[in-house]
Amino acid sequence: MPDYKAPRGTLDVLPFDTAKWQYVESQFRKICKNYGFSEIRTPTFEHTELFTRNLGESTDVVSKEMYTFQTKGDKSLTLRPEGTAPTMRAFVEHNLDSRLPFTKLYYIARLFRYERPQAGRYREHTQLGIECVGISSPEIDAEIISLAINFIESIGIKEYELKINSIGCPECRPKYKEALMEYSKNYFEELCPTCKIRFETNPLRMLDCKEEGCRKIFANAPSLKDNLGEECSAHFAKVRAGLDRLGIKYKVDNNLVRGFDYYTKTAFEITPKTGLGSQDAIGGGGRYDNLISELGHTQIPSIGFGMGLERLILTLNALEIELPIDKSPDCYIVAAGDQAQEISLELANDLRKIGIKTETDFTRRSIKAQMKTAGKLCAKYAIILGDNEIESQTATIKSMADSNQEQVAFADMKEYLKINLV
Repeated sequence: MPDYKAPRGTLDVLPFDTAKWQYVESQFRKICKNYGFSEIRTPTFEHTELFTRNLGESTDVVSKEMYTFQTKGDKSLTLRPEGTAPTMRAFVEHNLDSRLPFTKLYYIARLFRYERPQAGRYREHTQLGIECVGISSPEIDAEIISLAINFIESIGIKEYELKINSIGCPECRPKYKEALMEYSKNYFEELCPTCKIRFETNPLRMLDCKEEGCRKIFANAPSLKDNLGEECSAHFAKVRAGLDRLGIKYKVDNNLVRGFDYYTKTAFEITPKTGLGSQDAIGGGGRYDNLISELGHTQIPSIGFGMGLERLILTLNALEIELPIDKSPDCYIVAAGDQAQEISLELANDLRKIGIKTETDFTRRSIKAQMKTAGKLCAKYAIILGDNEIESQTATIKSMADSNQEQVAFADMKEYLKINLV
Protein backbone atom coordinates (compact mmCIF):
# COMPACT_ATOMS: atom_id res chain seq x y z
CA MET A 1 0.00 0.00 0.00
CA PRO A 2 1.28 3.53 -0.78
CA ASP A 3 2.31 5.60 2.22
CA TYR A 4 -0.01 8.56 1.59
CA LYS A 5 1.10 11.77 3.25
CA ALA A 6 0.48 15.46 2.63
CA PRO A 7 2.88 16.82 -0.05
CA ARG A 8 6.07 18.39 1.27
CA GLY A 9 5.56 22.04 2.19
CA THR A 10 1.82 21.73 2.78
CA LEU A 11 -0.14 21.66 6.01
CA ASP A 12 -3.21 19.82 7.27
CA VAL A 13 -5.25 22.04 9.57
CA LEU A 14 -6.96 19.59 11.89
CA PRO A 15 -10.33 20.08 13.64
CA PHE A 16 -8.81 21.02 16.99
CA ASP A 17 -6.82 23.82 15.28
CA THR A 18 -9.36 25.25 12.85
CA ALA A 19 -11.08 27.27 15.58
CA LYS A 20 -7.89 29.35 15.94
CA TRP A 21 -7.75 29.92 12.20
CA GLN A 22 -11.42 30.92 12.09
CA TYR A 23 -10.98 33.32 15.00
CA VAL A 24 -7.97 35.06 13.40
CA GLU A 25 -9.79 35.28 10.07
CA SER A 26 -12.91 36.70 11.74
CA GLN A 27 -10.85 39.33 13.57
CA PHE A 28 -9.18 40.32 10.31
CA ARG A 29 -12.55 40.68 8.59
CA LYS A 30 -13.88 42.71 11.52
CA ILE A 31 -10.91 45.12 11.55
CA CYS A 32 -11.02 45.54 7.76
CA LYS A 33 -14.71 46.38 7.86
CA ASN A 34 -14.08 48.92 10.64
CA TYR A 35 -11.65 50.66 8.26
CA GLY A 36 -14.09 50.56 5.35
CA PHE A 37 -12.54 47.69 3.37
CA SER A 38 -14.61 45.24 1.28
CA GLU A 39 -13.65 41.68 0.43
CA ILE A 40 -12.45 40.61 -3.02
CA ARG A 41 -11.90 37.03 -4.19
CA THR A 42 -9.73 36.36 -7.23
CA PRO A 43 -8.97 33.09 -9.10
CA THR A 44 -6.39 30.68 -7.73
CA PHE A 45 -4.42 30.90 -11.00
CA GLU A 46 -3.70 33.76 -13.39
CA HIS A 47 -1.93 34.29 -16.70
CA THR A 48 1.78 33.90 -16.02
CA GLU A 49 2.61 37.26 -17.60
CA LEU A 50 0.75 39.04 -14.82
CA PHE A 51 3.48 37.98 -12.40
CA THR A 52 6.55 37.99 -14.65
CA ARG A 53 5.75 41.50 -15.84
CA ASN A 54 4.80 43.07 -12.53
CA LEU A 55 6.80 41.27 -9.85
CA GLY A 56 10.08 41.51 -11.74
CA GLU A 57 11.91 38.79 -13.66
CA SER A 58 14.85 38.90 -11.22
CA THR A 59 12.81 38.39 -8.05
CA ASP A 60 13.12 35.05 -6.27
CA VAL A 61 9.41 34.38 -6.73
CA VAL A 62 9.44 34.75 -10.51
CA SER A 63 12.85 33.22 -11.14
CA LYS A 64 12.49 30.03 -9.09
CA GLU A 65 9.35 29.83 -6.92
CA MET A 66 6.29 29.92 -9.21
CA TYR A 67 4.06 26.94 -9.98
CA THR A 68 3.53 27.40 -13.72
CA PHE A 69 1.79 25.05 -16.15
CA GLN A 70 0.65 24.97 -19.77
CA THR A 71 -3.02 24.57 -20.66
CA LYS A 72 -4.30 22.38 -23.50
CA GLY A 73 -4.59 25.57 -25.51
CA ASP A 74 -0.87 26.21 -24.89
CA LYS A 75 -1.52 29.11 -22.52
CA SER A 76 0.86 29.64 -19.60
CA LEU A 77 -0.93 29.88 -16.25
CA THR A 78 0.51 30.23 -12.75
CA LEU A 79 -0.88 29.48 -9.31
CA ARG A 80 -0.88 32.88 -7.64
CA PRO A 81 2.32 33.39 -5.59
CA GLU A 82 1.07 36.67 -4.08
CA GLY A 83 -2.16 38.61 -3.75
CA THR A 84 -1.51 42.16 -4.93
CA ALA A 85 -1.07 41.63 -8.69
CA PRO A 86 -4.29 39.55 -9.04
CA THR A 87 -6.23 42.13 -7.03
CA MET A 88 -4.94 44.98 -9.19
CA ARG A 89 -5.74 42.97 -12.32
CA ALA A 90 -9.34 42.59 -11.12
CA PHE A 91 -9.44 46.30 -10.23
CA VAL A 92 -8.49 47.27 -13.79
CA GLU A 93 -10.60 44.62 -15.53
CA HIS A 94 -13.80 45.57 -13.72
CA ASN A 95 -13.24 49.36 -13.60
CA LEU A 96 -13.56 49.47 -9.83
CA ASP A 97 -12.36 53.07 -9.82
CA SER A 98 -15.48 54.24 -11.67
CA ARG A 99 -17.66 54.17 -8.53
CA LEU A 100 -15.61 56.05 -5.92
CA PRO A 101 -12.43 58.16 -5.97
CA PHE A 102 -10.67 55.44 -3.95
CA THR A 103 -11.12 51.70 -3.46
CA LYS A 104 -10.40 49.67 -0.32
CA LEU A 105 -10.13 45.89 -0.73
CA TYR A 106 -9.15 42.97 1.48
CA TYR A 107 -8.70 39.27 0.78
CA ILE A 108 -7.98 35.94 2.43
CA ALA A 109 -6.29 33.88 -0.27
CA ARG A 110 -4.34 30.67 -0.77
CA LEU A 111 -0.91 31.34 -2.27
CA PHE A 112 1.65 28.97 -3.80
CA ARG A 113 5.44 29.23 -3.90
CA TYR A 114 7.96 26.50 -4.58
CA GLU A 115 10.55 27.19 -1.89
CA ARG A 116 12.37 25.28 0.81
CA PRO A 117 9.84 24.52 3.56
CA GLN A 118 10.71 25.58 7.09
CA ALA A 119 8.94 26.75 10.23
CA GLY A 120 6.40 29.36 9.20
CA ARG A 121 7.04 28.92 5.47
CA TYR A 122 4.97 26.58 3.35
CA ARG A 123 4.64 25.95 -0.37
CA GLU A 124 0.90 26.45 0.00
CA HIS A 125 -0.10 29.07 2.52
CA THR A 126 -2.86 31.52 3.36
CA GLN A 127 -2.37 35.27 3.14
CA LEU A 128 -4.44 37.98 4.74
CA GLY A 129 -4.04 41.10 2.64
CA ILE A 130 -5.39 44.56 1.94
CA GLU A 131 -5.03 46.95 -0.99
CA CYS A 132 -6.00 50.64 -0.88
CA VAL A 133 -6.14 52.22 -4.35
CA GLY A 134 -6.48 55.87 -5.29
CA ILE A 135 -4.94 57.79 -2.38
CA SER A 136 -1.43 59.25 -2.57
CA SER A 137 -1.28 61.14 0.73
CA PRO A 138 1.18 59.85 3.37
CA GLU A 139 -1.63 59.89 5.95
CA ILE A 140 -3.15 56.80 4.31
CA ASP A 141 0.22 55.04 4.67
CA ALA A 142 0.06 55.65 8.42
CA GLU A 143 -3.57 54.49 8.52
CA ILE A 144 -2.79 51.25 6.66
CA ILE A 145 0.02 50.52 9.10
CA SER A 146 -2.33 51.26 12.00
CA LEU A 147 -4.81 48.73 10.59
CA ALA A 148 -2.10 46.06 10.60
CA ILE A 149 -1.09 46.95 14.17
CA ASN A 150 -4.67 47.04 15.46
CA PHE A 151 -5.31 43.65 13.90
CA ILE A 152 -2.34 41.84 15.46
CA GLU A 153 -3.07 43.43 18.82
CA SER A 154 -6.70 42.28 18.57
CA ILE A 155 -5.53 38.65 18.47
CA GLY A 156 -3.21 39.12 21.44
CA ILE A 157 0.17 39.93 19.87
CA LYS A 158 1.27 42.89 21.98
CA GLU A 159 5.08 42.61 21.79
CA TYR A 160 6.38 43.33 18.30
CA GLU A 161 8.69 45.58 16.33
CA LEU A 162 7.52 47.74 13.43
CA LYS A 163 10.25 48.59 10.92
CA ILE A 164 9.70 51.23 8.26
CA ASN A 165 11.73 52.66 5.41
CA SER A 166 11.39 54.59 2.18
CA ILE A 167 12.75 52.79 -0.88
CA GLY A 168 12.31 55.82 -3.09
CA CYS A 169 10.81 55.95 -6.56
CA PRO A 170 11.98 55.37 -10.16
CA GLU A 171 13.33 58.91 -10.25
CA CYS A 172 15.64 58.75 -7.22
CA ARG A 173 16.38 55.04 -6.93
CA PRO A 174 18.84 54.71 -9.87
CA LYS A 175 21.28 57.05 -8.15
CA TYR A 176 21.20 54.92 -5.03
CA LYS A 177 21.64 51.68 -7.00
CA GLU A 178 24.85 53.08 -8.45
CA ALA A 179 26.15 53.99 -4.98
CA LEU A 180 25.21 50.57 -3.60
CA MET A 181 26.87 48.69 -6.45
CA GLU A 182 30.01 50.80 -6.13
CA TYR A 183 30.14 49.96 -2.40
CA SER A 184 29.43 46.25 -3.05
CA LYS A 185 32.30 45.87 -5.52
CA ASN A 186 34.75 46.04 -2.62
CA TYR A 187 33.09 43.03 -0.96
CA PHE A 188 31.94 41.07 -4.00
CA GLU A 189 33.96 37.93 -3.27
CA GLU A 190 32.58 37.83 0.27
CA LEU A 191 28.95 37.95 -0.84
CA CYS A 192 26.78 34.84 -0.72
CA PRO A 193 25.97 33.20 -4.11
CA THR A 194 22.47 34.71 -4.14
CA CYS A 195 23.73 38.24 -3.55
CA LYS A 196 26.31 37.85 -6.31
CA ILE A 197 23.38 37.25 -8.66
CA ARG A 198 21.39 40.11 -7.14
CA PHE A 199 24.37 42.40 -7.67
CA GLU A 200 23.69 42.15 -11.40
CA THR A 201 19.91 41.78 -11.45
CA ASN A 202 18.39 43.51 -8.40
CA PRO A 203 21.00 45.27 -6.20
CA LEU A 204 18.51 46.53 -3.60
CA ARG A 205 17.62 42.96 -2.63
CA MET A 206 21.17 42.51 -1.32
CA LEU A 207 20.16 44.70 1.60
CA ASP A 208 17.51 42.14 2.57
CA CYS A 209 19.84 39.13 2.63
CA LYS A 210 19.45 36.87 5.69
CA GLU A 211 23.00 35.48 5.51
CA GLU A 212 25.00 36.74 8.48
CA GLY A 213 28.06 37.62 6.40
CA CYS A 214 26.04 39.75 3.99
CA ARG A 215 24.15 41.40 6.83
CA LYS A 216 27.45 42.56 8.34
CA ILE A 217 28.67 43.87 4.96
CA PHE A 218 25.54 45.90 4.26
CA ALA A 219 25.22 47.24 7.78
CA ASN A 220 27.64 49.95 6.68
CA ALA A 221 26.35 50.35 3.13
CA PRO A 222 25.29 53.76 1.77
CA SER A 223 21.88 54.76 3.10
CA LEU A 224 18.94 55.01 0.76
CA LYS A 225 17.52 57.91 2.79
CA ASP A 226 20.57 59.98 1.84
CA ASN A 227 19.72 59.49 -1.83
CA LEU A 228 15.98 60.17 -1.75
CA GLY A 229 14.53 62.94 -3.86
CA GLU A 230 12.74 65.84 -2.26
CA GLU A 231 9.25 64.40 -2.82
CA CYS A 232 10.11 60.96 -1.40
CA SER A 233 11.85 62.53 1.61
CA ALA A 234 8.86 64.74 2.36
CA HIS A 235 6.44 61.83 1.96
CA PHE A 236 8.42 59.65 4.38
CA ALA A 237 8.64 62.45 6.93
CA LYS A 238 4.85 62.81 6.89
CA VAL A 239 4.36 59.04 7.24
CA ARG A 240 6.53 59.13 10.35
CA ALA A 241 4.61 62.14 11.67
CA GLY A 242 1.35 60.25 11.15
CA LEU A 243 2.61 57.23 13.07
CA ASP A 244 3.80 59.52 15.87
CA ARG A 245 0.36 61.11 15.99
CA LEU A 246 -1.25 57.67 16.30
CA GLY A 247 1.15 56.68 19.07
CA ILE A 248 2.61 53.81 17.03
CA LYS A 249 6.23 53.03 17.86
CA TYR A 250 8.54 52.18 14.97
CA LYS A 251 12.16 51.79 13.96
CA VAL A 252 13.59 53.20 10.73
CA ASP A 253 15.52 50.37 9.06
CA ASN A 254 17.60 51.69 6.17
CA ASN A 255 18.13 48.15 4.86
CA LEU A 256 14.45 47.24 4.72
CA VAL A 257 13.35 46.61 1.14
CA ARG A 258 10.44 44.67 -0.28
CA GLY A 259 10.86 41.63 -2.49
CA PHE A 260 8.99 42.82 -5.56
CA ASP A 261 10.00 45.41 -8.13
CA TYR A 262 6.69 47.26 -8.01
CA TYR A 263 7.23 48.79 -4.55
CA THR A 264 7.89 52.54 -4.20
CA LYS A 265 8.35 54.93 -1.26
CA THR A 266 6.94 53.49 1.98
CA ALA A 267 7.91 49.97 3.02
CA PHE A 268 7.21 48.33 6.37
CA GLU A 269 7.52 45.03 8.19
CA ILE A 270 6.20 43.69 11.50
CA THR A 271 8.16 41.21 13.60
CA PRO A 272 6.84 39.72 16.85
CA LYS A 273 9.26 39.18 19.71
CA THR A 274 9.14 35.39 19.64
CA GLY A 275 12.60 34.22 18.58
CA LEU A 276 11.20 32.22 15.67
CA GLY A 277 14.38 32.57 13.63
CA SER A 278 15.03 34.14 10.24
CA GLN A 279 11.43 33.69 9.12
CA ASP A 280 9.97 35.60 12.04
CA ALA A 281 8.24 38.48 10.23
CA ILE A 282 4.49 38.01 10.29
CA GLY A 283 3.67 40.65 7.70
CA GLY A 284 4.78 43.55 5.63
CA GLY A 285 3.80 45.85 2.84
CA GLY A 286 4.25 49.21 1.28
CA ARG A 287 3.33 51.56 -1.52
CA TYR A 288 3.24 50.60 -5.21
CA ASP A 289 2.17 53.68 -7.13
CA ASN A 290 3.24 52.39 -10.56
CA LEU A 291 1.80 48.87 -10.54
CA ILE A 292 -1.60 49.65 -12.05
CA SER A 293 -0.09 51.66 -14.90
CA GLU A 294 1.95 48.57 -15.80
CA LEU A 295 -1.35 46.76 -16.31
CA GLY A 296 -2.34 49.20 -19.05
CA HIS A 297 -4.37 51.53 -16.82
CA THR A 298 -3.68 55.13 -15.93
CA GLN A 299 -1.33 55.59 -12.98
CA ILE A 300 -3.15 55.32 -9.65
CA PRO A 301 -1.37 55.43 -6.28
CA SER A 302 -1.79 52.33 -4.13
CA ILE A 303 -0.64 50.83 -0.85
CA GLY A 304 -1.23 47.55 0.96
CA PHE A 305 0.18 44.70 3.05
CA GLY A 306 0.07 40.95 3.47
CA MET A 307 0.28 38.64 6.49
CA GLY A 308 0.80 34.90 6.51
CA LEU A 309 -1.94 33.17 8.46
CA GLU A 310 0.17 30.11 9.21
CA ARG A 311 2.93 32.30 10.61
CA LEU A 312 0.40 34.20 12.74
CA ILE A 313 -0.83 30.90 14.21
CA LEU A 314 2.77 29.82 14.83
CA THR A 315 3.38 33.11 16.63
CA LEU A 316 0.27 32.73 18.78
CA ASN A 317 1.38 29.23 19.77
CA ALA A 318 4.96 30.36 20.50
CA LEU A 319 3.69 33.18 22.72
CA GLU A 320 1.17 30.79 24.35
CA ILE A 321 -1.65 33.23 23.63
CA GLU A 322 -5.05 31.81 24.54
CA LEU A 323 -7.71 33.01 22.14
CA PRO A 324 -11.26 33.57 23.48
CA ILE A 325 -12.68 30.56 21.64
CA ASP A 326 -15.64 28.60 22.96
CA LYS A 327 -15.92 25.36 20.97
CA SER A 328 -18.14 23.59 23.49
CA PRO A 329 -21.80 22.83 22.73
CA ASP A 330 -24.52 24.50 24.77
CA CYS A 331 -26.38 21.23 25.12
CA TYR A 332 -25.60 17.54 24.73
CA ILE A 333 -28.62 15.27 24.33
CA VAL A 334 -28.18 11.92 26.06
CA ALA A 335 -30.73 9.48 24.62
CA ALA A 336 -31.50 6.04 26.08
CA GLY A 337 -33.60 3.82 23.83
CA ASP A 338 -34.97 3.91 20.30
CA GLN A 339 -37.86 6.26 21.05
CA ALA A 340 -35.53 8.69 22.82
CA GLN A 341 -33.22 8.63 19.81
CA GLU A 342 -36.08 9.64 17.54
CA ILE A 343 -37.17 12.47 19.86
CA SER A 344 -33.61 13.71 20.25
CA LEU A 345 -33.34 14.13 16.47
CA GLU A 346 -36.35 16.48 16.47
CA LEU A 347 -35.36 18.23 19.71
CA ALA A 348 -31.83 18.98 18.50
CA ASN A 349 -33.20 20.45 15.30
CA ASP A 350 -35.61 22.72 17.20
CA LEU A 351 -32.87 23.96 19.55
CA ARG A 352 -30.44 24.69 16.71
CA LYS A 353 -33.09 26.75 14.94
CA ILE A 354 -33.14 29.19 17.86
CA GLY A 355 -29.35 29.42 17.99
CA ILE A 356 -28.55 26.89 20.71
CA LYS A 357 -25.45 24.82 19.89
CA THR A 358 -26.60 21.25 20.34
CA GLU A 359 -24.80 17.93 20.03
CA THR A 360 -26.65 14.61 19.79
CA ASP A 361 -25.49 11.09 20.59
CA PHE A 362 -26.83 8.41 18.27
CA THR A 363 -24.34 5.74 19.37
CA ARG A 364 -26.86 3.89 21.57
CA ARG A 365 -24.23 3.61 24.29
CA SER A 366 -25.04 3.62 27.99
CA ILE A 367 -26.12 6.85 29.67
CA LYS A 368 -22.87 6.81 31.66
CA ALA A 369 -20.77 6.63 28.48
CA GLN A 370 -22.76 9.40 26.82
CA MET A 371 -22.43 11.64 29.89
CA LYS A 372 -18.67 11.06 29.80
CA THR A 373 -18.57 12.31 26.21
CA ALA A 374 -20.66 15.36 27.19
CA GLY A 375 -18.02 16.13 29.82
CA LYS A 376 -15.14 15.75 27.35
CA LEU A 377 -16.84 18.18 24.97
CA CYS A 378 -17.35 20.64 27.85
CA ALA A 379 -21.08 20.87 27.19
CA LYS A 380 -22.84 23.37 29.40
CA TYR A 381 -25.96 21.24 29.85
CA ALA A 382 -26.82 17.60 29.35
CA ILE A 383 -30.42 16.85 28.31
CA ILE A 384 -31.23 13.31 29.40
CA LEU A 385 -34.03 11.46 27.63
CA GLY A 386 -35.14 7.99 28.77
CA ASP A 387 -38.35 6.02 29.07
CA ASN A 388 -39.47 7.91 32.21
CA GLU A 389 -38.85 11.30 30.59
CA ILE A 390 -40.74 10.36 27.46
CA GLU A 391 -43.70 9.08 29.45
CA SER A 392 -43.90 12.29 31.53
CA GLN A 393 -43.07 14.55 28.57
CA THR A 394 -40.22 16.07 30.55
CA ALA A 395 -36.45 16.01 30.25
CA THR A 396 -33.78 15.90 32.92
CA ILE A 397 -31.53 18.90 32.32
CA LYS A 398 -28.24 18.67 34.16
CA SER A 399 -25.80 21.55 34.57
CA MET A 400 -22.36 20.13 33.81
CA ALA A 401 -20.68 22.86 35.85
CA ASP A 402 -22.27 22.15 39.24
CA SER A 403 -24.20 18.88 38.59
CA ASN A 404 -27.53 20.49 39.55
CA GLN A 405 -30.41 19.06 37.58
CA GLU A 406 -34.05 19.88 37.00
CA GLN A 407 -37.07 18.28 35.38
CA VAL A 408 -38.29 20.54 32.58
CA ALA A 409 -41.36 19.96 30.44
CA PHE A 410 -40.74 19.55 26.72
CA ALA A 411 -42.99 22.55 26.06
CA ASP A 412 -40.90 24.77 28.38
CA MET A 413 -37.45 23.54 27.35
CA LYS A 414 -36.62 26.22 24.76
CA GLU A 415 -37.47 29.06 27.09
CA TYR A 416 -35.62 27.42 29.99
CA LEU A 417 -32.44 27.02 27.98
CA LYS A 418 -32.62 30.50 26.46
CA ILE A 419 -32.80 32.00 29.95
CA ASN A 420 -30.06 29.86 31.48
CA LEU A 421 -27.64 30.11 28.57
CA VAL A 422 -27.52 33.91 28.67
